[in-house]
Amino acid sequence: MSWIYLMSAGLLEIGWPVGLKMAQVEGQRLIGVIVALMFMFGSGYLLWLAQREIPMGTSYAVWTGIGAAGTFLFGILFYGDAVSLGRFFGVGLILAGVVTLKLSH
Repeated sequence: MSWIYLMSAGLLEIGWPVGLKMAQVEGQRLIGVIVALMFMFGSGYLLWLAQREIPMGTSYAVWTGIGAAGTFLFGILFYGDAVSLGRFFGVGLILAGVVTLKLSH
């Protein structure tokens, strides 16, 4: 169950940078900040639950890795962020690290 909490926490981690991006748009500042705070709270709570059984270093690395990779893809798909082979290679390295940590646990 701890790994489900951790994976869910990582997915929620994607939401708070998106909320902060939304907050940059005039007229969406308040809703963007509220969205960011809700995702921060949910992600942090699930991370806390996951750390009951998963070591702190492993859980934090997996949590941030999922969040970083997910935010990267979300930015490309919905905000027109730059696409390059180097950027995808970097995210691939992050995901390889996450998988390695999972398999090593």
